[in-house]
Amino acid sequence: MEILKAEQISKRFGDKEVLQNVSLTLNAGEIVGVLGVSGGGKTTLFNVLSGVCAPDGGRVLLRGEDVTGKPGKVSYMLQKDLLFPYRRVVDNVCLPLTLRGMSRREARAAAEPYFEPFGLAGTQTLYPAQLSGGMRQRAAFLRTYLASDGVALLDEPFSALDAITKRTMHKWYLGVMRTIELSVLLITHDVDEAILLCDRVYILSGKPGEIRAQIRIDKEKTEDFALSTDFLDYKRQILAAMHLD
Repeated sequence: MEILKAEQISKRFGDKEVLQNVSLTLNAGEIVGVLGVSGGGKTTLFNVLSGVCAPDGGRVLLRGEDVTGKPGKVSYMLQKDLLFPYRRVVDNVCLPLTLRGMSRREARAAAEPYFEPFGLAGTQTLYPAQLSGGMRQRAAFLRTYLASDGVALLDEPFSALDAITKRTMHKWYLGVMRTIELSVLLITHDVDEAILLCDRVYILSGKPGEIRAQIRIDKEKTEDFALSTDFLDYKRQILAAMHLD
């Protein structure tokens, strides 16, 4: 079922056209990547999808409802975790619930069942400075999930992590996505990450940014998938679509 749709999105800032007629879809339960080089308009596209800024042309549909230029409809996680250093982890995670009017006690009770599946058991009373980078990202992702209505935008959520931590986080992310009902649109510059995590990948490139290709990743993401010939075939397809082969 189609849950989020962008139709012919165009956006300019002054004389600079950043996006031109960008269309994409996100179906229920999917992880869909938006891949491209820096400056290609990916973050601008996410700002439009989240309602942070309005497009100059086109529209955004959430479950068929026109939400163009309406913030607060689609949950959005930025590159940095943006956890408040003076709040305990549980209260950082619960912030979307308290902003909706829940009491702190109600919000904590609603969030508590998710700490274990998100790998955060025992961190509730800690402060962000006491967490590793990977754990901070887990907390930020849980906060995003609690803020979501079944759909979330993630803007390079693993880009600040070292290679070993990122690999661990990829495995954790795929595991937790099997246990929660969330449809995700993911920005990344990392071709390997896009293949490992996504069901489909859109290539956004050019100036202004346009969708140049869509590639479906049909193979099961087994433990050794990144070492397989299938993985390399997908990588060749993506690099060719990005004109980087």
